[in-house]
Amino acid sequence: MHYFVTGATGFIGKRLVSKLLARKGAVVYFLVRDGSAAKAAELIAHWGVDKTRAVPVPGDLTQPDLGVAKAMRERLQRRIKHFFHLAAVYDLSADAESQERANVEGTRNAVRFAAEIGAECFHHMSSIAAAGLYEGVFREDMFEEAEGLDHPYFKTKHDGERIVREECAVPWRVYRPGIVVGDSRTGEMDKIDGPYYFFKLIQRMRQILPPWLPTIGLEGGRINVVPVDFVVDALDHIAHLRGKDGKCFHLVDPTPYRVGDVLALFAKAAHSPPMAMRVNAALLGFVPKSVKKGLLALTPVRRVQNAVMKDLGLPEDILTFVNYPTRFDCRETEAALKGSGIAVPRLEDYAWRLWDYWERHLDPALRVDRTLKGRVQGKVVLITGGSSGIGLATAHRIAAAGATAIICGRDAEKLAQARREIEAAGHALVTYQADIADHAQCDALVARLVAEHGGVDILINNAGRSIRRAIETSFDRFHDLERTMAINYFGAIRLTLGLLPTMIAKRKGHVINISSIGVLTNAPRFSAYVASKAALEAWGRCAASEFADMGIDFTTINMPLVRTPMIAPTKLYQHVPTLSPEEAADLVVEGVVNRPARIATRLGVFGEILHALAPRISQIIMNTAFRMFHESAAARHTPETEAEAAPPTPDMIALSNLMRGIHF
Repeated sequence: MHYFVTGATGFIGKRLVSKLLARKGAVVYFLVRDGSAAKAAELIAHWGVDKTRAVPVPGDLTQPDLGVAKAMRERLQRRIKHFFHLAAVYDLSADAESQERANVEGTRNAVRFAAEIGAECFHHMSSIAAAGLYEGVFREDMFEEAEGLDHPYFKTKHDGERIVREECAVPWRVYRPGIVVGDSRTGEMDKIDGPYYFFKLIQRMRQILPPWLPTIGLEGGRINVVPVDFVVDALDHIAHLRGKDGKCFHLVDPTPYRVGDVLALFAKAAHSPPMAMRVNAALLGFVPKSVKKGLLALTPVRRVQNAVMKDLGLPEDILTFVNYPTRFDCRETEAALKGSGIAVPRLEDYAWRLWDYWERHLDPALRVDRTLKGRVQGKVVLITGGSSGIGLATAHRIAAAGATAIICGRDAEKLAQARREIEAAGHALVTYQADIADHAQCDALVARLVAEHGGVDILINNAGRSIRRAIETSFDRFHDLERTMAINYFGAIRLTLGLLPTMIAKRKGHVINISSIGVLTNAPRFSAYVASKAALEAWGRCAASEFADMGIDFTTINMPLVRTPMIAPTKLYQHVPTLSPEEAADLVVEGVVNRPARIATRLGVFGEILHALAPRISQIIMNTAFRMFHESAAARHTPETEAEAAPPTPDMIALSNLMRGIHF
């Protein structure tokens, strides 16, 4: 038996051809674009046959006679038993012109070609979209009753089917599949469509929230989801039955799920928080169109909507399909499939396969280079305070990733040692001696960076000073606040202000401010340090608001306590859990790669939330730590007492582990 297939390279077509070739003596002619010999060869190899059984036919769906050469048309005369027309644009986001060209004109060309070569039966793959937004149950014998065909996809699928019904000169059969998802056995899918649009949202919920936390989901109409293997099996079976010409078959789930149930099943498959409560999207229909149009006319509302939709990969008209009003009767299909063993599997039995395949193969994040090398190679990165501690550990990573790594610091000897370390590892490092707390030196550094490197692409404000001293022992030490602010705030801001103009000119850049977990937890004994970091954070948030449309990002890292030379004078910290400089550098690298607005530990975020909701309780907890851990001898300018030199008590150890990374 001989077949002709358009769209054989597509998701459904590729599988249908495999099914057809499994029939004894079957020969399949399949349309391929001119110049696609390599693609045709790949398909033939995939099907496991040779060119005598899978015959590529060069052509173009949008051309008369499908662009098929005369010699091939003559070869096909009276040989084709079944002509399968699957080629179409199945993308809701495609422009109207391309959908019209493929779905309407392409169908007309296919119908005429089938008649010209004398095909015995024309099988047209339509879609449930041909019903438009019909209110109620749409039967298989209904067509003209379709309504709500404003969307280009609905309209072109309807018009394409009309051409088959009115212009096809050979016997025809029409198939309207539901929303086709991946293979129920393997999960394989070729593109993001239908319920897949919500997968990124589900993934984000999983990343942000614990899996046991009930969340709010959407409720809407019934969404008819069918796996591709069912569609192919049903199409192949019905196409070969006798006496079915002139009929339409709904390849749909006879008991479809509501949108909320579909999302809940995929949330379960993703181990995301359950959508225990649901908001019916139909409620949005009560909002007058004039009000919605007016809101979207406001620039801030429109920009926020566009940013959210783009970030989650959602099409603009997604709510139209969330409230999908049509249900589909499929009695003709069920009668045709009776006794065949072909039926729609339940979504709960294979949802996990679809999710697993999406996350492994289709997640848009997979196509973004999330490596440090991909983010910084060939770029200029400045790390202040880079001669030791967090800065030096970060410089090692940045230099190894292929960036022009630059560090600055006050101590020339430490800078030279840092350069020797990194060069010994086989990487290059540029060093500048400068005290950014000194206005003149800071300005001179900016001038050199602009003159020698054209500015910087990424600025990591890491240089800082930390003072551990209680307020009650600081009444006469106002200069502690001044010198802390001089470097932690004024120095960082002056340097940033100097480098921002070149970022603005390039319309891209990234500023990372190393802050402290103490800003979130209001750490006692660190009032000068925390205040300076809080000021830097606040400035960064304001700057982020101003430059959000210019490609310049600002990231704050609320760094936990790190084992660096800065905390060495406090002997107590030798006995409490701290991050190593390398672990701290991991957080900085995360900031460089992902460019989030904030990076903080869960404990830090919990401390911020606790203080916002119950400030008195937060104060009691921090005061307990304040009184439990003594002031250092260095802070008091007195010799260390025997009690202070003793190892920490079990209470101290327990509290320090519970409050891992918090300054006290």
